[in-house]
Amino acid sequence: MRSPSQKLPKYYMAKILTNKHGVLAVALFCSLLWGSAFPVLKISYDELSIHPDDFYAQIVLAGMRFFLAAGLLFAVILLQRLPMKLKRYLLAELVVLGILQTGLQYFFFYYGLAHTSGMKGAILTSSGTFFVVLLAHIYYRNDKLNINKVFGLAAGLAGIILVNSDKSFNLAFAWQGDGALIMSGLVSAVGTIMAKRLSDTLHPLVITGWQMLFGSVLMLTLGLPGLNYYSFSFAKTAWVLLIYSALISAVAFSLWYSLLKYNKAGEISIYKFMVPVSGVILSSVFIPGEGFDFLMIGGLLLVTLGIIAVNRNQETETVRCLSK
Repeated sequence: MRSPSQKLPKYYMAKILTNKHGVLAVALFCSLLWGSAFPVLKISYDELSIHPDDFYAQIVLAGMRFFLAAGLLFAVILLQRLPMKLKRYLLAELVVLGILQTGLQYFFFYYGLAHTSGMKGAILTSSGTFFVVLLAHIYYRNDKLNINKVFGLAAGLAGIILVNSDKSFNLAFAWQGDGALIMSGLVSAVGTIMAKRLSDTLHPLVITGWQMLFGSVLMLTLGLPGLNYYSFSFAKTAWVLLIYSALISAVAFSLWYSLLKYNKAGEISIYKFMVPVSGVILSSVFIPGEGFDFLMIGGLLLVTLGIIAVNRNQETETVRCLSK
């Protein structure tokens, strides 16, 4: 006889995650959470008076976020009774993954977003999805480029070029902001390929929890010695934003991997087009001085179309870009 306290919640959760309306709602909610990371970070910089070139403060802020997120993920892992014990060779790989996927990726992300707008950042970081497609073509024999992917890559590239153009359609590209965010996407794509390989041995939540922990410890270790403590004080609003940003990662990843447990990766990944869409919309609403223009709208439409195209009828897990 099943225990009502244990079996029924799992039953109802599985029912939601296999219902087409439930899948749509949860997938869009995850994308909305990831998209909200852009205005939250920009507002956090203002609340903490972090200068765009103060990368020590940026690294510490990122380290705090992902240390908290790792703790929340480990709580979920314990509740689900997933095996957490690591073999020595897996430990080394997870440390490397943490350095890449959390440490290096979010160094570029936090530094880049400090030098550009939240709306532009939401579009540029979507480059990670397209880098994954290219790397998967090189790395996997069963995940080669096809017409949909080539079209999607072309649309995505066109969108990125468009948002980096001025009103005269001259390229206006800044390495500090735009270049750093594209590098964040590239490092994220490399980390995604590594995580895919590790997922044959470990549960994806366990992989994410450990790599977040290792990456956050690295960032705190590197950032704290150079931090100016007098210009890095938390008021109530800053604490709320930090906790929320940690919840973004923990809640979104937990729900996303639950969706992947019951559904094909390709059927879920297509909803990732809502990450840049929600990021752009929320940034325009919550960040003072940010608004739409025809270049931003055109770039967003092209990148969104590209994400949908590369994920159409995609049934491998390699297209999953572990986003914000």
